[in-house]
Order: sequence, then C-alpha cells, then structure tokens
Amino acid sequence: MTEPPEPPAAAEPSEPGAPTGTSGGTDGPQPGQGTPATGPSLAARVAQRLPRTVSGRATLAGAVVSGLLILAIVFGSRLLHDFDSALLPYAVATVFLAFGVAHRYTVWVSAPGARRLFRNGWRSLFSAENFRTAPTALPRMIATYLGFQKFLGARSHARWAAHQLIFWGCVLAALITFPLTWGWFTFTSGSGSGPGYEMRVWGIKILGFDSLNFIGWVMFHGLDIAAVLVIPGASYFLWRRMKDRGAITGQRFAYDMVPLLALIIISVTGLLLTFSSIFLHGGGYEFLAILHMVSVVFTLIYIPFGKFFHIVQRPAAVGMQLFKYTDRQDDEVFACRRCGEAIDTGPYVENLRGTMRDLELGFDAWAEYCPRCKRVLRGNAYLTQVKKGFK
Repeated sequence: MTEPPEPPAAAEPSEPGAPTGTSGGTDGPQPGQGTPATGPSLAARVAQRLPRTVSGRATLAGAVVSGLLILAIVFGSRLLHDFDSALLPYAVATVFLAFGVAHRYTVWVSAPGARRLFRNGWRSLFSAENFRTAPTALPRMIATYLGFQKFLGARSHARWAAHQLIFWGCVLAALITFPLTWGWFTFTSGSGSGPGYEMRVWGIKILGFDSLNFIGWVMFHGLDIAAVLVIPGASYFLWRRMKDRGAITGQRFAYDMVPLLALIIISVTGLLLTFSSIFLHGGGYEFLAILHMVSVVFTLIYIPFGKFFHIVQRPAAVGMQLFKYTDRQDDEVFACRRCGEAIDTGPYVENLRGTMRDLELGFDAWAEYCPRCKRVLRGNAYLTQVKKGFK
C-alpha cells in the first residue's frame, strides 16, 4: 500500500513583463519601437478601469444590477404611472436585495472552486452539443433538481415534503409580490368597486375576471395560499431544529433559525391581514400591515447574507449536474487507482484536481481514489508515520 504520488511540480510563472524565449528578446514591440499609434482597444481600456479587487468587482456588479432594476421599475410601471407609493418600502427592499445578491454572487464565483463550478456548469447549460446529444437532459434536471428536489427525498420523505411546501409557497409569493411591488401588474375596476376587474401587465389588458367567482377569489388570495403552504413546511423544520439531535449539534441561530422564523412571521401576519379585513372590519389592520411590511423588508435584505442564498446558487449546481451527466454519456468512468471502484467521469475527476491545484492544497492526487481508499490510506499513514513516533 503506497501513498498517492506527489503531483508534478508546476512551472514557475514568469513575472509580468519578463522576457520569454531563449534569445533574450521580447515578445512584442516596445514603446517607441513600432507601437501602433492607435493605442489599446476600447475593450482593453475598459478592462483596465475595472476594479482589481474582489470586493471592488462585487460592489460594481451590485451597483449595476440594482441600477438596472431601478430602470426596470421606472419603465415597467410606465414612468411610475402604475407604481403604488404604498409599496415603496417593498420596492426599495428589492433594490437592496438585487445589490446584495449580485455582490455576494460575484464574491462567490471569485473563489477558485466556485469559479470552476460556475464555468463548467454554465458552459454545459448553453452547450449546443449537449442540446443535440441529450435534448431532454436539461428540462429533466430543472424539473427534478430545481423543481421537485428529488435528491432530498433520498434523505427523508418528511424533509422533502416540507421543503416542497416552502419552495412552492415562496415561488408563488414571489411571482405575485415582485411584479405588484414594481408596478408591472395592476388590478383595476371599471366601476371603482367591482366586482369586475382587469389584470394589466405593463398597461396592457391581459385578463378580465369577476372577483366573486373562483378565479377572482384565487387572484385576490394567492398570497394567502402561499402562506398556507409555507407555514407547515417552515414549522416542520423549526420543530426539527429544536428536537433533532443531529440538527441541533451544528445549527446557528442567525443562519438556521432566523430564516424559518421570518417565513412564519411573514405568513402569519399576511393571513391576519386577510382575517382582519374580512372578520374584524379592518380592526388592527394598520398595525398588522406595518408588522408584515417590516418582516418582509427584513427578509428581503437578509436573503443575500443568510441561508436563503442557496436559492441563487442552485441553478449553477444544475449546470454542474448536467456537466457530469453529459460526460457520462461520452467518457468512460474513472476508476479508483487502488481498488478499481468507479469514481466518476474523467473530466469530473480532472475538474476536481484542477480545483485543488487552484486552491494550492497540495493533494490533488487524492482525487483519483475512492472515499473508502482515502480513509484506508489516511489511516495507514497515521499508523506508519504519526503513531510510530509514540513507541
């Protein structure tokens, strides 16, 4: 039994601007020696002006995305003609949300491992070759990995069901709340009091409905339906966080408990608003509306910096799954160097080794061993090198 071989030493990178080759010459014309008078291209000048640090690039990305969202709100609401000023706090929170998501996403993809995942994943998503050889792979993975999250069902059916309730409830709430907040959707009544209403998108009539029939009830109570879905799902995870020993061991209040409490508070206060308007003739409505608004704004601002950020990361993981799937169709599975057990495809193993090299971990050769053999080799190294010193 031997240790994994040492990876070959990488060539030392040359210093920026250092001469290359063996003749001692330079690779290009020097200033004053035939340099074109036109100077660097526009793309090169723009690249030179971009921030060099990760934090600077992330801040720039956040500013650009939030600026684009503001423009989309202004023009999507027909120069604020359809914008409801009562929803201004929600709209401002979504602008902060856009900035935070773009900022953290940029920081995330700047890490070597995430950058490699990002490139390979999105390259697979937009690969014409993948669409040609496996045209149904992407839709199936979006449905099973993003929509129905079948990988959670393998762990626990109860956790899968609770996660589905939260997922679809939040999706429904987002599809209703964001367009209304931005003034993209409007509901107007020709008589001023109903029951006939029109739903308009960007000022264009899409649907007319009666608020007293089933369709009208669903249109006006969509957020209540979303709340009914979210409450049992979030309550299950909250109960599990308080009772399950495995979940309690590694949990953090701000990271694991606060998101669940925020979802429950938003859902309960939203249902209480409906209860107040129907059964209490508006009693306590203003206080509940403020409490609901504060909870929603807090949650929107919290999303980029807490556990909910995995919602933004998940599409890149779908691309990585597609990357692995398409490679399995074309390449032989890479076998463990010690026991011969299948590990994964050759490109995937090489991708893992490349990530380890980027991180300068110094043990990328271990990617060529299966998990069991890694444990055996690690234990053998301990017995022969560490424990031997105590004899």
